[in-house]
Amino acid sequence: MPMVLLECDKDIPEREKHIYLKVDGEDTRDFLPISNAPTIPGTLSERGCAFCGAKLVIGGVLKDTIQMIHGPIGCAYDTWHTKRYPTDNGHFPLKYVWSTDMKESHIVFGGEKRLEKSINEAFDEMPDVKRMIVYTTCPTALIGDDIKAVTRKVMSERPDVDIFTVECPGFAGVSQSKGHHVLNIGWINEKVGGVEPKITSEYTINFIGDYNIQGDTWVLDQYWKALGIQVISHFTGNGTYDDLRCMHRAQLSVVNCARSAGYIANELKKQYGIPRLDIDSWGFNYMAEAIRKVCAFFGIEDRGEALIAEEYGKWKGKLDWYKERLQGAKMAIWTGGPRLWHWTKSVEDDLGVQVVAMSSKFGHQEDFEKVIARGQTGTYYIDDGNELEFFEIIDRVRPDVIFTGPRVGELVKKLHIPYINGHAYHNGPYMGFEGFVNLARDMYNAINNPLLKLAATDIRQDTTFYREAAE
Repeated sequence: MPMVLLECDKDIPEREKHIYLKVDGEDTRDFLPISNAPTIPGTLSERGCAFCGAKLVIGGVLKDTIQMIHGPIGCAYDTWHTKRYPTDNGHFPLKYVWSTDMKESHIVFGGEKRLEKSINEAFDEMPDVKRMIVYTTCPTALIGDDIKAVTRKVMSERPDVDIFTVECPGFAGVSQSKGHHVLNIGWINEKVGGVEPKITSEYTINFIGDYNIQGDTWVLDQYWKALGIQVISHFTGNGTYDDLRCMHRAQLSVVNCARSAGYIANELKKQYGIPRLDIDSWGFNYMAEAIRKVCAFFGIEDRGEALIAEEYGKWKGKLDWYKERLQGAKMAIWTGGPRLWHWTKSVEDDLGVQVVAMSSKFGHQEDFEKVIARGQTGTYYIDDGNELEFFEIIDRVRPDVIFTGPRVGELVKKLHIPYINGHAYHNGPYMGFEGFVNLARDMYNAINNPLLKLAATDIRQDTTFYREAAE
């Protein structure tokens, strides 16, 4: 009975093929949940759209680039300030949002003139910014606005600016994963190779699939600098537009989030012969393994071992303090895709936490292959989970803490279950040795927070509670 039809799905029996319960003695390759498929009508998906995958996840992270969203204002607002991407230039992408603010009349008569006007206004208002990404959205794609023609005209009139276009409206794919793919392939085909970097080290990498959530990039940058490795391009955490045009000059592509950025690493290998090396950067064991893999490529293993020893000396004692107190806790992970398999083994090995349920919004088959291989038996694996399924799974596995996004997090809080923001973090960074101690701290604080227990107590019939609280 590996595939599970939940009680809440009895009227949508197709959902059975999307939910897997891992048991002993079965070949898990025969029971992978269906994934990267259209959401079944009648189920309330938690997925994001393809446009969101391009803008919110990847493009919108760049620290020196105007993000012009050609569509209604809601598309711009929904993909702004929902993730914490700090930058070292005053958090530029968090301060501003740009939109052509399409109205009904523009949809009827076309929005190309409005787009041209908006682009010029943005450059005029921010004369120090010379780079822009323009995105289509559902309505502007449906009416056929030619954003490439508009941007070519603007660039011909403003020779000091450079504009990249992403034609990936929300309906272009089944989830935000399509937006990842479109931006990756468009960037390498149109922009990579346009700028030459200044090489300052004999060891150079592209660090791909890290978005500097609450400072993740800065933690890992300390490691690369200590190892004497130059990062040519950050794709895209704390990165710049022109640095990403230099990706063809790195000796190695180090990939963290394979789902959102593995495409460009594959193309760099195909077009420029740059090898791809995948790593995990959450957890002590995984981070140490990642450093060893990168150092082995360059033949600097001694530097790697010295760095690992130094970081273990700083942080291992603190991690052990949390591990002693978190041992045996049950955790659910309901996030996008790769973090399921990045986190499940790391929290089990480094913290003694048991992962009892996982749900992916946009994972592909290979993501489920990895997470099921790394996960324990008795764990539920769900593709494109919905609200009612979450409630039923919670009743079955009774997690002590849930890592998920704010939308599901609000539901979880009403059930008085501790919740950690698995998308943008609570108090990150979470990557690296220091970061994983932060993750353990947030998990410990959430599980032991007395407020959730108090919130679950109905005090209306218990007058003694008032006296105890007053005392």
